[in-house]
Amino acid sequence: MTSWPLEGVVLDPRAPQPLHAQLSSALRDRIQDRRLQPGDSLPSETQLQSHYGISRSVVRQALSTLAAEGAITRSRGRGSVVAPTREHHRLAHRAAGLSSQVQETGSTVGTQVLELRVEDSSPHTHQLDGDTVTVLERLRSIDGAPAAYIRTWLVQRYAAGLTAEELTDASLHQLLAERHGLQLVGGQRAIRAVAADDELAQLLQTPKGAPLLLLEGTTTDVAGEPVEVFSTWHRGDRIALELEVQSGERTEPRARSRENQRLQKAEETARNLAEQLRRIRCGA
Repeated sequence: MTSWPLEGVVLDPRAPQPLHAQLSSALRDRIQDRRLQPGDSLPSETQLQSHYGISRSVVRQALSTLAAEGAITRSRGRGSVVAPTREHHRLAHRAAGLSSQVQETGSTVGTQVLELRVEDSSPHTHQLDGDTVTVLERLRSIDGAPAAYIRTWLVQRYAAGLTAEELTDASLHQLLAERHGLQLVGGQRAIRAVAADDELAQLLQTPKGAPLLLLEGTTTDVAGEPVEVFSTWHRGDRIALELEVQSGERTEPRARSRENQRLQKAEETARNLAEQLRRIRCGA
């Protein structure tokens, strides 16, 4: 750490929030937005006392709060250090769902079915075959902690006979493969940064306004037919969405042009997402 990590942060003794909570909140924000990286050392207790003119007990209470949350580790000799990240990574460009990707890492994935219903098709689901669709709402947890809320609109003929019981702690894609021989291999994806509203905050057990990563799109089978439309809200502090960017080795001008366009689009998506997250965290 080469500079003061709390530049611009002022603790106000007249504010309704106690001083220790103000300090822990400021440090937490910088850990979550990666201005303080895993392994970085925090200012010492003495430095924090001197800089803000606060008591040692206030500093210790703030740091104890962060340690209890797992955001930092504390030890003799090293002081307080930002804890290693515990986030999971999802490859956003893969057709495989969150469940199968996380299970590949050895973590335990749980799925709670919140709703299973049939409704009329709408402009949002116009690409799905049929006049009705099945709507599936699920809450997915990783190692027992809420991580994502999923809303899926599914082609009705594939959803026939599905029950909440068999979808609990199960992969929808795997069930579709077993029942109908479907191979879900393609589709489109869009990533947006959004703030948690009251409902999402309650479901995901995160503060209202916390940054979420919204992954939306369609999934298609080997014939290119859309099977589902979905929206998945991920807790930004528990799941990172990754995009695989490949540098083309082709020599044909048109092929290079298409590859450059894909690279530019991926880079633009990453820049836009970073800006959206910055605005959410700054309360814009």
